[in-house]
Amino acid sequence: MILTEKETTAIEDLKTQEQACIEKYTKYSNQAKDPVLKELFEEIARDEQKHFDSLDQVIKGKVPSVDCNDSKGKDYNPAATYDSLGNSEDKKADCYLATDCIGTEKLVSGEYNSDVFVFGNSDIRKLLADIQIEEQNHAEMLWKYKTANGMA
Repeated sequence: MILTEKETTAIEDLKTQEQACIEKYTKYSNQAKDPVLKELFEEIARDEQKHFDSLDQVIKGKVPSVDCNDSKGKDYNPAATYDSLGNSEDKKADCYLATDCIGTEKLVSGEYNSDVFVFGNSDIRKLLADIQIEEQNHAEMLWKYKTANGMA
């Protein structure tokens, strides 16, 4: 499989986005006060690493298979750490981190939505669509965390 220049540029741009997400979620997992949020950030960082690795495989000429997992967000049910009425400094800090990451997921999901149309290869389009679903799942999981903790 040979990518066009436009396709290669799109994949490289997506890899840059994924690398930034890996770094953000790793940094935020260290800053999170709530162990539940820390664990969520670590899980999402692992997912973002898988996305990066999948895109790297495409650059190298191989398209990995996809599982089209669209239930991770739906099935996520976080335990509440913070009282819904409380407004501690730790809660405010964790709320900021989660809110910022929801914005990041929206941005990255939109990039996949646009870039999927650059490719003629249906397997690559399927991979990008699958990654986009996983980015949407991340946003849903973060929103559920905020809701459970009285932050939404």
